[in-house]
Amino acid sequence: MKHIRNFCIIAHIDHGKSTLADRLLEHTQTVAKRDMMAQVLDNMDLERERGITIKSHAIQMDYFYEGEKYTFNLIDTPGHVDFSYEVSRSIAACEGALLVVDSSQGIEAQTISNLYLAISHDLVIIPVLNKIDLPHAMPEEVKDEIVDLIGCKREEIIPASGKAGIGIEEILRAVVERIPAPKGDVNAPLQALIFDSVFNSFRGVEVMFRVYNGTIKKGQKVKFIATGKEYNADEIGILRLEQEPCDKIEAGDVGYLISGIKESKEVKVGDTITTVAHPGEAIQGFEDVKPMVFAGIYPVDTTEFENLRSAMEKLQLNDASLVWEPETSLALGFGFRCGFLGMLHMEIVQERLEREFNQTVITTVPSVQFNAYTTREGKVVVNAPSEMPEPNLLDYIEEPYIKAQIITKAEYIGGIMNLCMDKRGLLKNQSYLTTDRVELVFEMPLAEIVFDFFDKLKTISRGYASLDYELIGFRESNLVRLDILLNGEKVDALSAIVHRDKAYEWGKRLCEKLRELLPRQMFEIAIQAAIGAKIIARETVKAMRKDVTAKCYGGDISRKRKLLEKQKEGKKRMRQVGTVEIPQEAFMAVLKLGD
Repeated sequence: MKHIRNFCIIAHIDHGKSTLADRLLEHTQTVAKRDMMAQVLDNMDLERERGITIKSHAIQMDYFYEGEKYTFNLIDTPGHVDFSYEVSRSIAACEGALLVVDSSQGIEAQTISNLYLAISHDLVIIPVLNKIDLPHAMPEEVKDEIVDLIGCKREEIIPASGKAGIGIEEILRAVVERIPAPKGDVNAPLQALIFDSVFNSFRGVEVMFRVYNGTIKKGQKVKFIATGKEYNADEIGILRLEQEPCDKIEAGDVGYLISGIKESKEVKVGDTITTVAHPGEAIQGFEDVKPMVFAGIYPVDTTEFENLRSAMEKLQLNDASLVWEPETSLALGFGFRCGFLGMLHMEIVQERLEREFNQTVITTVPSVQFNAYTTREGKVVVNAPSEMPEPNLLDYIEEPYIKAQIITKAEYIGGIMNLCMDKRGLLKNQSYLTTDRVELVFEMPLAEIVFDFFDKLKTISRGYASLDYELIGFRESNLVRLDILLNGEKVDALSAIVHRDKAYEWGKRLCEKLRELLPRQMFEIAIQAAIGAKIIARETVKAMRKDVTAKCYGGDISRKRKLLEKQKEGKKRMRQVGTVEIPQEAFMAVLKLGD
């Protein structure tokens, strides 16, 4: 066990984690030259297209140091704020972390947040200064920032370049010398933490785990403590580029288990595996994920509901931060209410459903979780606008607040402050990290940053600002439910919960947007925005009309009027029976309101 090292790579998005992982795999000859490609661990098409890591990936390498063979278990992690749950799971399975900082961009918000996460799990941090071969790299300034942040010595920082392969040997040597070997007793009862799982349509659920104590052998009867289910360990093995079966995995190592589990509900990330013969205790300290953004996902064709359900179950295995439950909507039929960690996460889930499971889905307007206090039954948790109690029963509403940490260049402070104030933010702290880099700390409502805050922040700062946020609790706010009515009928999927000061403007712009998007019918469509029973905005989509007076030329005006009156009656009758078809773009219109 003293020759095992478990470590992960943490960094801000785009600081070169995956490229550095490629070089480590190449240097240890884990991946043959002919199999090598850029970002070899990012195996999803989506990850390659967007150039981001979405899943954390585990892989085992061998490294020879002073004549002895060491086994490295490396976990590459995502860098985007939406996937911080993946990072926390990877950190739970490691003893050390490589903290990668881009020498041209310096320390960013996500670097700090991932670092604190690693320190709270007592991980040994190895600072790596990446991309030192870039022409505009600032190695000395960024080294100062790292020393200030971690309090390490300057000579402990390893200069490297993932692209050029500089400093790779030094990193591998530092992993052996600085990161402690895993602790654990091979002879104790088995305790293994599940940190990931994947659905394979041929073999069932594949479970990735880290063994803390004991040994797991092939063919053994194992038990999952949280679900209480028992299985045979049909195949166990280690995670190379391909899976490699073996007969036993001992304490301190990472591996996978296949036991023919068909039901995805039976595997919970953070659960403990033990043996039936000598059961061990559950491993403590694994918290449930807290979704930040809620949206409805509905099948376009209602007969596809069951297929969508099984797709969601399989996706949840691979993406443990996705939370969902069935719900119904008057406008869209049966679907699911899903909880996501952020807007990027929601976008990725929607795209994965379409690509990996061939599901075409409609996504409703995202909202966050509110606490509504009514005069009758006290606190009601509101995840969707349709769950909001009627205004006459409401006492007050609380909304979630976050602490947003923004790191930016000094020249963009004015624009960023305006943006945050506009989003009802309160400036709590402003500190200069260097003469040119400022850290701003705001407290603001989560609902305000859900839609387009991140995009606007990037636009104002020309891509230089970085954002990280954490939930700090609920506060009372003056919120109202804004309903959209089409011909007097409420469309629950278009409702939104907004601040009263912004409700009028929001309702007006939404009505205008819908007028452009709704196709014209044979009858007139009235689009109205309402708060409770009070209408605050209205737009009309005019009816398509046939020219019924074309055959009347000359003669008395009364003949024309008679035909027009007849047409008007017909339109009125049609309006009573006609229904308005709403295109998918209309549901997403709310998101584009800021453009």
